Amino acid sequence: MSFWRKDHNGADWLGEVAFFEGFTPEDLQRVVALSSEVSANAGTIIIDQGDAGADCFVIVEGTAGVFINGEFVTSLSSGTMVGEMALVDHRPRTATVMAETEMKMLRFHARQFRRLLDEMPKASERVMTLLHDRLTKDG
Repeated sequence: MSFWRKDHNGADWLGEVAFFEGFTPEDLQRVVALSSEVSANAGTIIIDQGDAGADCFVIVEGTAGVFINGEFVTSLSSGTMVGEMALVDHRPRTATVMAETEMKMLRFHARQFRRLLDEMPKASERVMTLLHDRLTKDG
C-alpha cells in the first residue's frame, strides 16, 4: 500500500528529497520503479548491527538514530541514505539504525541498489561521496 504516492502525481515530489535533488524527471521515475515504500514507527529498528545487508534506505520523512555497540552516534534525517555500506563492501552492518520518529523511506534491495548505481551516474556519485565522507570521518 502506497503511503505518499496517492498524494502526488508522478515522481517530481521526490526531487525535494535531498539525496535526489537535481535528478531529471526520468531519473525520478526510475527511482520510484526501483524502490519500494516503507514506513516505520518510532522505536523500530531499521538496521541491526551485525546483520547481513540485504537492502538500503533513503529517508523521505522522519529521523533515525545511529548506534554503534549500543552507543548513540548521530541522528539522520530526510534525504539521507542508510545501509549502503553493507551492500557495497558485503560485510555485516556496522551500526544499528532506529527510528526516532515516525518515518517514511524508500527501500532498495541489493539488486535494485546496483541497478540504481549502474543506470544513474548522479546516484552513483552521491553514494560514493557519502561513503567517502563516512569513511574519512570514521577513519
